[in-house]
Amino acid sequence: MRLRTLGKTGLEVSEIGFGAEWMEGPADEVREFVRTCQDSGINLMDVWMSDPAMRGKLGQAMADLGSRDKWIIQGHVGSTWQNGQYVRTRDVEKCRAAFEDLLRLLQTDHVELGMIHYVDSPDEFAEIMDDSPYLAYVRSLRDAEAIGHIGLSTHNPDVALAALDHPEIEMIMFSINPAFDMMPPTDDLEVLYGDLAQANDEGIDPVRARFYAECQRRNVGLTVMKPYAGGRLLDAEKSPFEVALTPVQCIHYCLTRPAAVSVLAGYSELPQIAEAVAYEEASDDEKDYASVLAGAPRHAYAGHCIYCGHCQPCTVGIDIATVNKFADLALMHDTVPESIREHYTALHANAADCTGCQACEPNCPFGVPIAKRMEETAELFA
Repeated sequence: MRLRTLGKTGLEVSEIGFGAEWMEGPADEVREFVRTCQDSGINLMDVWMSDPAMRGKLGQAMADLGSRDKWIIQGHVGSTWQNGQYVRTRDVEKCRAAFEDLLRLLQTDHVELGMIHYVDSPDEFAEIMDDSPYLAYVRSLRDAEAIGHIGLSTHNPDVALAALDHPEIEMIMFSINPAFDMMPPTDDLEVLYGDLAQANDEGIDPVRARFYAECQRRNVGLTVMKPYAGGRLLDAEKSPFEVALTPVQCIHYCLTRPAAVSVLAGYSELPQIAEAVAYEEASDDEKDYASVLAGAPRHAYAGHCIYCGHCQPCTVGIDIATVNKFADLALMHDTVPESIREHYTALHANAADCTGCQACEPNCPFGVPIAKRMEETAELFA
């Protein structure tokens, strides 16, 4: 299992994570899920679901396996269990009771990542971050070392961009997949799960692209939720693209986004863990989401690089996808940020080395004029 650094937190997390949202069943079954994940090298666990029964089973599983210190846990502040159901709240007393119960049930005195839970409305985000009692409580948890780092979870790139301006928010849990990336910012999840009727017609929505670029520039790591769009991308009949991707292809898409560090797939059956972890040994052909999307009845990626690497090999050794990624990140700014320039110039070959042979272009599923892009990128970084 490969590890990646979660941005400015400095935490080393597994590329494949454990989204515990779909966990059900008896304690011995939950223990087997935890054992299988940790034996596979997974070390990042997200616990947003508020059901105390499931939280308790996860805590007991880690205790039985003696493995609490092997896990980096994302625990959410504001996910509560009231009258037998999940309730999202900013009421401090309810948040305190739920978070203290989370620690008790997980049989620990801290979580490494304390998440400002599920903020999709820009107005709500502004209200929370304006020295609200809720924010004061989150800060108190950090100061008491009950949480190691403050994070935030959102599906809305407008909120995510705003979060980057708050230095106390060190990482973000964000929903990433090729369908969501084409959709405009919204606080309505039904729109994200729609049929691409509102999709940007030029590939990745520009607000999302700017968000990824800013995360890369500011060293804010992303953990990924909804990598399969709730399973829809794995089923041609349900997918908005009308083709099916594999778990490995979805994961590769997520991990080729700037600043994305770990994909928190949800597992309801043990074989699903193996399907996700297969990414670590997958071939380039098995990871190839681009060919599938390019052949889909519906998509809007024509002419746009999505960093799939399908264009390789380059006759002079340029990592074309990485060069294009740095170019796109640079173009988000009036001048090329020094941090991006430094990464670009550190490449063993870059756009200035392109001979214009165009041998790569027939390999691109989306018809990107690569030689022209290399020429433009060389000028950009000159």
